[in-house]
Amino acid sequence: MKARRFHFRRPRQLFVEGLLGAERRLLVYVAFAGIVGGLVGAAYLFLLHLFQSGLWPTHWDTLPHLFILVGVGVAVGVITRVLGNPGDVELLVNNIHVLGGPEDIHDLRSLIPVSLLCIASGGAMGPEAPLVQTTGSLGAYIANRWRLERDDIRVLTITGMAAGFTVLFGAPLGSAIFALEILHRRGMEYYEALMPAVFGSLVGYALYVVLTGVGVEPVWKFPPLGHLHAVDIAWGLACGVAGAIVAALFTYLTIGAQRVFRWLPPALRPILGGAILGGLAFWSPYALTFGEAQINGLAFRKAALLVFVVAAAAKLIGTTVTLSSGWRGGFIIPMFFIGVALGRLGHGLFPGTNEVVLMSCLMVAINVGVTKTPLGSTLVVTEMAGLQLIPMTLIAAVVSLFLTSEVGLIHTQRRREGAFEENETDTHMPTDNGKAAEPLAAEKVEEKATATATAETGSTNPS
Repeated sequence: MKARRFHFRRPRQLFVEGLLGAERRLLVYVAFAGIVGGLVGAAYLFLLHLFQSGLWPTHWDTLPHLFILVGVGVAVGVITRVLGNPGDVELLVNNIHVLGGPEDIHDLRSLIPVSLLCIASGGAMGPEAPLVQTTGSLGAYIANRWRLERDDIRVLTITGMAAGFTVLFGAPLGSAIFALEILHRRGMEYYEALMPAVFGSLVGYALYVVLTGVGVEPVWKFPPLGHLHAVDIAWGLACGVAGAIVAALFTYLTIGAQRVFRWLPPALRPILGGAILGGLAFWSPYALTFGEAQINGLAFRKAALLVFVVAAAAKLIGTTVTLSSGWRGGFIIPMFFIGVALGRLGHGLFPGTNEVVLMSCLMVAINVGVTKTPLGSTLVVTEMAGLQLIPMTLIAAVVSLFLTSEVGLIHTQRRREGAFEENETDTHMPTDNGKAAEPLAAEKVEEKATATATAETGSTNPS
């Protein structure tokens, strides 16, 4: 006869359950995670703007800024050596599947300063991945402090991620769904976390808006949409195919670049990455920065088609180098930028098309091809741009997801535990060579984290 196991709960947890009942207590934790996400997000972006005031590429000529980028690469190597590996979203995703979330927040000691330096100096990746990793880890930390069960830890981790996305994107619904979808390859599966994530996302967003006074207007300004026609649906389909091709190109370029950088000692990789980025800036200014501030200008710029080709290629190469050389940041907004550039190019080649439809559909399709977030990407783009284009962008998203279902950059994306038959291939973790590997057991997560801290620094850092 097995002895009964008693679970002792902390006084704070008992007080919350006594006041609200066990069924509603999770809302208190979710709201608190949303508040923390909003506060941390506001603080992170404030520090980022502070760093940008001294390091941003537009404040310097190209040659002096080259030395700044190399110096940042040196700083990244030193900080990583002293404070430890910053981790990445890939490890965060794996911990959510296995443990519900990270067990500690030690990675944030190096992640926060390293990512601030990389982004503020003009690295071609944005704040989305570091911010989401930070807020998601803090959500898990809160849950672990309250000694919640694994499923509740997972909910609070996802809520923290949603709050982080919301602070950056200003799109509460899209951000909540994005945080859920990025855990999987074929759509959202932790459905029970949807409403808590939306609730926490709204709490964090409201707090952020109140603290910063940023307003709730769309982030991006596009040309007038005009009238939509039946042919625009077909163009959404075409953009889905084109976006899938670009996403696959970015994925395999990144994998190849990471293999090249692995030949170098870890401390030298960010230094070489900074030097390459500085050299790319002599070719095109679009090779630097994550592109959010460049999108509005590119959407209205009157220029030859070659300008848009160079803009897309420069951002693609710059983001690949940034991601592969150990610099920290996220590639979601750079993918959006590439979509805008290629949308302008497509409209130039086919003048009878709706320019806004092409830009928005390509933004969604390229990002979905990399992150596998069709609903989240569709909602984020349409919310951020204030567009009424969900049908076309959703078509582009679904087509891109279908065409890139076997192409993955976030290797820990997989189906939820116990949702499908155990003998299905997708219940195993894919490896770089495409073969199935056994899922990481809970006791192996800490071992993987330790290995990551001492292995190559060129791991993926999505958004």
